[in-house]
Amino acid sequence: MSHGTCEGRRDNRAMSTSFGKVPLRQRFIPLWAGLDGPLAFIVFCLACAGLLVMYSSGYDFGSRFADHARNMLIAATVMFVAAQIPPQRLMTLALPLYTLGVALLIAVAIFGVTKKGARRWLNIGVVIQPSEILKIAMPLMLAWWFQKREGQLRPLDFGVAGVLLAVPVALIIRQPDLGTAMLVLLAGLSVIFFAGVGWKWIAPPVALGLVGVVLLIGFEPVLCADGMRWPVLHDYQQQRICTLLDPTRDPLGKGFHIIQGMIGIGAGGFWGTGFMQGTQTHLEFIPERTTDFIFAAFSEEFGLFGNLFLVAGFIALVLRGLAIALEAPTLFSRLLAGSVAMIFFTYAFVNMAMVSGILPVVGVPLPFISYGGTAMVTLGFACGILMSIANARRLVQS
Repeated sequence: MSHGTCEGRRDNRAMSTSFGKVPLRQRFIPLWAGLDGPLAFIVFCLACAGLLVMYSSGYDFGSRFADHARNMLIAATVMFVAAQIPPQRLMTLALPLYTLGVALLIAVAIFGVTKKGARRWLNIGVVIQPSEILKIAMPLMLAWWFQKREGQLRPLDFGVAGVLLAVPVALIIRQPDLGTAMLVLLAGLSVIFFAGVGWKWIAPPVALGLVGVVLLIGFEPVLCADGMRWPVLHDYQQQRICTLLDPTRDPLGKGFHIIQGMIGIGAGGFWGTGFMQGTQTHLEFIPERTTDFIFAAFSEEFGLFGNLFLVAGFIALVLRGLAIALEAPTLFSRLLAGSVAMIFFTYAFVNMAMVSGILPVVGVPLPFISYGGTAMVTLGFACGILMSIANARRLVQS
């Protein structure tokens, strides 16, 4: 055996031995490089708050706490995977995902599953809610649309974007599901706004809406009188608005949710009653205490101090998303990141305002706090999108 052959074998053994000694942590460093540190820390803090209040409000609610923790792990996995997908690949998914979402909404309208008077679900072996897909597919589609027309946007392009937005929103309202329709609508409008639509198109509907609110408040006794029927809105939607304006109209019925939510918030005071010490929560006065009204349970036990922490967390989440949007390398990435940031704002604001009696009661969960598998996974995917865009910016700069 030649001296050169022996040396070569020794070198190979040395290389394999040195590779085997590489710490496992270092092998996974490239996989973790796609995660945005500040964003991950903010989400982690909110998730910890969610686990804390879920244990308190749902410990006697079957396996609710364990299911909530499982949903968080699934959402974290989805976030990790989405963070590894380049924005260019996300852009190729925009049209197929939007088309699939609209097709499923049409299928729901034809042969969907009806529960509690609403047809929102589709049974394809497992029961799914296709409208959840549009919360992400809608901003993806509109960001793709404006990216394709970068540098040559015309009023017609904004009109087409409006039609692309109106179709799924109309199908979701028809189910009816006003809460999800509002989230999809605001997600799409944020993309159109960030794309540069003029204020002359924004100001008239905003002014009209404000005038409508003033008239509604002023003529509430007449508009909400027994037997009065409003056009366009379903009866339950009309009742929600009237209950918002005067929850004492039916304190043990339709106004019960709002009244008990506000009592729970007020009962916490500044410091709160303490972990697992909330009487409104544990005596089951707060309805839907693990889902839509979990903010009332959190407020009772952690008080204004805890609420300030929660609000600060959501503000930090939105600001981090907008910062990622400002530094994004392409128009598609900027529009998508800005829209995702506004999705988080809409979720948090609508839920807190709903529980506080500022907005009508709609089915909008509090991000990373409320129980709900589909919403949790959707929000995890949204965080992954932000991390993917942030990682793309770092790669461009390097």
